Amino acid sequence: MTTQDIMRNAKNATKSLMLCDETKKNEILESMAQSLLAHKEDILNANQIDLEKAVVSDVMKDRLRLNDQRLNDMAQGILDVIKLEDPTGKVLNERTLENGLVVQKASVPLGVIAIIYESRPNVTSDAATLCIKSGNTCILRIGKEAWNSANAIVQALQEGIEKCGVNPNIVQLIQDTTHQSANELMEGVGYIDLLIPRGGKNLISRCVEHAKVPCIQTGTGICHIYVDDEVDQDMAVKIIENAKCSRPSVCNAEEVLLVHSKVANEFLPKLKKQLDTYPVELRLDKRAQKIIKGTKATEEDFDTEFLDYILAVKIVDSVEEAIEHISKHSTKHSESILTTNKEHAKLFTQSIDSAAVYVNCSTRFTDGGQFGLGCEIGISTQKLHARGPMGLEELTTYKYIIQGNGQIR
Repeated sequence: MTTQDIMRNAKNATKSLMLCDETKKNEILESMAQSLLAHKEDILNANQIDLEKAVVSDVMKDRLRLNDQRLNDMAQGILDVIKLEDPTGKVLNERTLENGLVVQKASVPLGVIAIIYESRPNVTSDAATLCIKSGNTCILRIGKEAWNSANAIVQALQEGIEKCGVNPNIVQLIQDTTHQSANELMEGVGYIDLLIPRGGKNLISRCVEHAKVPCIQTGTGICHIYVDDEVDQDMAVKIIENAKCSRPSVCNAEEVLLVHSKVANEFLPKLKKQLDTYPVELRLDKRAQKIIKGTKATEEDFDTEFLDYILAVKIVDSVEEAIEHISKHSTKHSESILTTNKEHAKLFTQSIDSAAVYVNCSTRFTDGGQFGLGCEIGISTQKLHARGPMGLEELTTYKYIIQGNGQIR
């Protein structure tokens, strides 16, 4: 099936979903979760094909890999969204005009949402789930490295949808994994209401520069942690270990560490000792090189999303210098300050213009599930119309409904 056929099918299928109330949408989601688990063996076999073909690093293979637990988590993620309130059909505000017209502002679905993403098969079910709960049809376009996995997942989801008597085309997977299909989605005026790219810098830049349909800028995360001169050092070591090492291939992992010069001599050796239990490569500025061993950092290292066991380290002389560095190099994703000084924390949170700003905790919490959104369809690093983890509400817009009894202008 061509990309054009899929876009047409998605547009036509919106009618099937628009008439579903919250009870029906929840019924669809439950059926999808059951079907996902029923086809677990098929999905894992397809994933194994992708893993055997993939020529990527071990860290990136981890993004691609599915197992029994991850599939259970995907199914549970669907069920968790059932518990969330339907974001559509809400009266956001209402007023009666002097002429008697009753004007309501009501939340409604966006329509057809296209998601271009790379080698994370779990995004397939997350995106489909959020779209359906918010009343949107979705078109999924995954990279060739994970296509077999995503195809098996979508087939399972469509089977669950069809059992509920609903058009299965409310969730579709693009068959063509070349750049041509991505271009067609970017140019899908009249079919695509919102395009969400989830991936690396090149993908996002290409979508933002070339899309003729509305596009959300997501994903790229050069996330910083700043260790202040007033800090609980043991806490800081644990936080940085989590932010860098728990899952380095994701966008909310720490890429840059800034350390105040007053604590650097004591803190950096402690941190290195802990990070040496992982294969972390430290890329150090000149001052840090004098304290611990590592690779000499280049200017480019402070503008790189490594998505690997690599951490760029720079020593600064004040919280103001840390803020200045972050403002210059950040991708406006997630930044954290580790400090016991409340004034420094306040200055940091007020000055840093990122989607998520933390005090004394890991950047790894920038996630829809962790924020109580059920799951996420992406993390927006722009300001309109969504920012940060995008859950159900970010997949809606609004329209005005006006009730009258014969008024004319």
